[in-house]
Amino acid sequence: MGQTTKYPSIEGRCVFITGGATGIGAAMVEAFAMQGAKVAFVDLDVAAAVALCANLQDQTGTSPWFRQIDVTDVDALQGAIAVAVEELGPLQALINNAANDNRHSPAEVTAQSWRDCMAINLDAAFFAAQAGAELMAQQAGGSIINFSSINALLGPSNMPGYVTAKAGIVGMTKALARDYGESHIRVNAILPGWVVTERQLASWLTPEAEADWMKQVALKERLQPSEVANLALFLVADDSRMITGQSFTIDGGRT
Repeated sequence: MGQTTKYPSIEGRCVFITGGATGIGAAMVEAFAMQGAKVAFVDLDVAAAVALCANLQDQTGTSPWFRQIDVTDVDALQGAIAVAVEELGPLQALINNAANDNRHSPAEVTAQSWRDCMAINLDAAFFAAQAGAELMAQQAGGSIINFSSINALLGPSNMPGYVTAKAGIVGMTKALARDYGESHIRVNAILPGWVVTERQLASWLTPEAEADWMKQVALKERLQPSEVANLALFLVADDSRMITGQSFTIDGGRT
């Protein structure tokens, strides 16, 4: 684990992560597994998920719990959370990471494409939180982390649906923190900057785009998925027990 902080309060906790097979999600699955958590995750990418599970089996002796589901299928999503808890024990952390940041001009948006964008980037987080909070309320509470984006603050072009959904995540986080606080459930949001994942490198993080990004950040280094995962660890651990309803930006000083 290198110099990463060890959080004793995370060990043995059941942590459920959406979109956990690749990118930031995979980094979080690994980070929590290395902390000794009982990790469950869902994703559509079976090949990446199987490879991740095998790698962690080799490293830790335990494979994460995985199911292939589409998080826009609310019944399947909430059902997966219930099954994971039946098999792993009481849910103590839920991380809503699944998203789709496809580009689209305003003129291209149809009623259906708008609903599809909200379904993956906003609705899934709410309905996972709904199911997760009900389970957490039955015991000593827990931590919910919703993934927004600095795009909600910057409003880049050709992403109206995604930007709207990620702004909605911030508002939803505030609302749920208030609603779930009496059950000792904390709800916070993480707003990453441009994280260097395989998807970004394959699609949009060209040398020219990265050079432009580096001109705009205070820390002239690539933002790695593991660094976002480290923030998630803190927000699940008891070290952050009095932090809720907050949005945490991790972007190297871009905003």
